Amino acid sequence: MTDKISFQDNDEINENIFIIMRQTDYNFEKAKEKLIEHNYDHLKVIKDFLGVKDKKPTVSNTKNQEIYRQIRYKLDTSMREYNERKEKEN
Repeated sequence: MTDKISFQDNDEINENIFIIMRQTDYNFEKAKEKLIEHNYDHLKVIKDFLGVKDKKPTVSNTKNQEIYRQIRYKLDTSMREYNERKEKEN
């Protein structure tokens, strides 16, 4: 189990606040509040201000990949059904 604890240096926090203030129209207090809200990630704060949404990875399946995916799915279900029938017979 890993803890998501990170230690931030006050100088680093202040530097990130000033970066946010230069890129947005936030004052010091608002920038600090937003930085804490976004787990001290200044890029997330700036992206939130600008309205940039995180891109979700798109799965691009070629026809060949889709064919093999369907074959694997069919074989898996057939094998599962076969194993269930064998268990019932025993």
